[in-house]
Amino acid sequence: MVTVEFAFNNKIYIVTKLSPFKINYERKLRMGFKMSKKRKQVKAKKFVKKIKKIYKKAKAIFKKLQKKYANRNEKEAVKYKVGDKVLLSIQNLIWQMRNRKMKKLTEKFVRPYKIKKIISENVVKLELLTLMKIHLVVNVSKIAIY
Repeated sequence: MVTVEFAFNNKIYIVTKLSPFKINYERKLRMGFKMSKKRKQVKAKKFVKKIKKIYKKAKAIFKKLQKKYANRNEKEAVKYKVGDKVLLSIQNLIWQMRNRKMKKLTEKFVRPYKIKKIISENVVKLELLTLMKIHLVVNVSKIAIY
């Protein structure tokens, strides 16, 4: 029966009242998971709180930086009023460019037109000539202040 108890390192030998592991390594054999002292848990909880605070601060800083770099090329929007004169871009107007060779020599904007109505902050209605067969409502990106 003594030999059976020696087969497992965690069994205590009857004569010495020690386990073979303790005899060999001078310490108890740890088996499985045991919650150790309470103060270690408290330290771990404090550490987790500290890391969470640092994470929140870092996240806030990165969010500010992201916003800064995303908006760095944005220009302040021009506020148009009814009656303002604006130049119309001919970027997508084919009627102006009959000859493709002359495309780079043509003007980028055409004569001043009055704003008839402001539909939204991005869209305005212009007083255009009837010869121009385009829609009167134009996006703000296609006009420039005169």
